[in-house]
Amino acid sequence: MKKFVKFGLAIALVGLLIGVLLLLRAYFTFRATNVVVSKEVLIFIPTGSSYNDVLNILEKNRVLKSLDRFERVARYFDYDNSVKPGCYAFKPGMSNSAMVKMLKYGHQKPVRVTFTSMRTWQQFARRIASQIEADSATLINLFTSDTVAFNRGFTPAAFMAMFIPNTYEFYWNTPALGFINRMQKEYNRFWSDYRMQQATAIGLSPVEVSTLASIVEEETNIKSEMPIIAGVYINRLHKGIPLQADPTIKFAVGNFSIRRVLTRHLAVDSPYNTYKYRGLPPGPIRIPSAFVIDAVLNAQKHSYLYFCASPDFSGRHLFAKTLVEHNRNAAEYRKALNREKIYR
Repeated sequence: MKKFVKFGLAIALVGLLIGVLLLLRAYFTFRATNVVVSKEVLIFIPTGSSYNDVLNILEKNRVLKSLDRFERVARYFDYDNSVKPGCYAFKPGMSNSAMVKMLKYGHQKPVRVTFTSMRTWQQFARRIASQIEADSATLINLFTSDTVAFNRGFTPAAFMAMFIPNTYEFYWNTPALGFINRMQKEYNRFWSDYRMQQATAIGLSPVEVSTLASIVEEETNIKSEMPIIAGVYINRLHKGIPLQADPTIKFAVGNFSIRRVLTRHLAVDSPYNTYKYRGLPPGPIRIPSAFVIDAVLNAQKHSYLYFCASPDFSGRHLFAKTLVEHNRNAAEYRKALNREKIYR
């Protein structure tokens, strides 16, 4: 009996040791930390990636202590058959179980997408493509698609008005069309009842406000002057006077680097030539910033009908109520251009 008891105790002890070892193995495999990062690291898994692609990405970014232990847990949770694209945050202290569940269930970390005022679709597409997975070529194709614009209630010329510069949160793998759809929602949110009332009060639609804002933003980067310049253009619109806005001429000829608008530039036949055609052009000449849109909505009420760049090249402007006064200001500015040998 004593031998049987000793043998039984030995078996029990061995079983206990095996159980402890299995528990330890399970702990180190599932629960113990398996990352080497000392701060959060973002891992990007492109759309269409395979399980092996994910392993290669993790190995390349050197986030794991043991790839083998990660693989055992991944197979246990069937992650090798359910890869999801996106941006994932690997943090200090994460276990294999936490990492695999994050990846398997697509618990992404949103990325912050920021854009400011842009002059061209190409610039805009490059900016967005640098922050989400969608490529710039696909974005440009959609930005310049007549169908995409019309389906969202815009003419192709006015489509730039739909994009309101700000910082937004997106999932990194948001497709190009998904980005545009989100921007339409943000546009509708931006144009609140209050802003709509402001636009009505100055006799403009939201697209016309954005169009005017795009011109104002090209005229000056001095924020205090923006409501004044907006007021000048609104006065001219209400009186039926051509805007004669030089930035629209630069847009029409396709050259914003022009420092001196010449007679030959004014001869261009374009709906954006506000010297030839009264009223606003067909759409924005750039994506205007939200600040300038609000500057137009809060345009200063005054009697100015003209403005001219200051001859001191400070970026400020001289405002005038009469053509005589304006011609005097313009003559001084032309003299300053000649002194600096700025002829084009």
